[in-house]
Amino acid sequence: MSKIEKALTKAREERGNLPVTVAAPVAEETRTPGTAVAADRGGYGVSTSSIETIARMSEGQLLSPEDLLQRGIIHPEHTQDPGVQIFRELRTKILQQSQGRNGVILVSGLRAGSGSSFVAQNLGAAFAFDAGKTALVIDCNLKNPSMQRLTNNASLLGLTDYLENPEIDIGEIIQPIGIKRYRVIAAGEKRPIPGEYFTMPKMARLVESVRRRYGERFIILDAPPISDFADFQILAELSDYVIVVARYAHSTKAEIENCLNAVQNKLLGIVFNDEPRVPWKRERNSPQSAGPRGSEAAA
Repeated sequence: MSKIEKALTKAREERGNLPVTVAAPVAEETRTPGTAVAADRGGYGVSTSSIETIARMSEGQLLSPEDLLQRGIIHPEHTQDPGVQIFRELRTKILQQSQGRNGVILVSGLRAGSGSSFVAQNLGAAFAFDAGKTALVIDCNLKNPSMQRLTNNASLLGLTDYLENPEIDIGEIIQPIGIKRYRVIAAGEKRPIPGEYFTMPKMARLVESVRRRYGERFIILDAPPISDFADFQILAELSDYVIVVARYAHSTKAEIENCLNAVQNKLLGIVFNDEPRVPWKRERNSPQSAGPRGSEAAA
């Protein structure tokens, strides 16, 4: 067994780590005592009042399968697509680890170009596909934002605008994107020293506030790469779990070992992206899925 395999095994044993290999603003809600709870398909409790509120979330025009493909987002109907299967499996692992409770999940690449934004956005889609869950993806990669791929609007108010301007309400920066139960916060206008924003008390209050909006909402922070260690470390402190993305055949053992040391007990899994494999064959007259190349998972 190699040194890195031993390190991953030790992490699983000590931290419950789950390494994985893969190729309109809403109103504040408070849960009242005695709220009925139903079981979702994963066997976890879901408030029926929350389900009703989620069902009323205004979506506007929904994206077509072709629109999702163009934006690089998986489609729930393509059940045989390895990309869909992997992101659903990753979602299940997170639910098992969190015991069904919502949480803040930081997704970061070992280095720039690892595909962490792709993983963060599709993980959000996987949660949104579940009728009892909602997802909010926050673009925290202020040096290299990617949320415009989903919104098709680079001028939206975003994270930096909210943190700078006390007149902007949280509801003004939470945007629907045409996928049911899926919301995003764009990065906002680029700033020269993004790490200074993450240390602001207002950033911590923002994360806690959006966590409380729905008990079934999972917040995903699309973070800078671990190589930007100061920014990564600050955001990791605001998160419950960390998922690290490594590009297949482009990451060294030393990088992964350093990652294990940096993340400590919050590491939920390591995602190896862009593994080469035979492309998925789509069904006749159905669009090709935008899932990653070479998706497969290991517990």
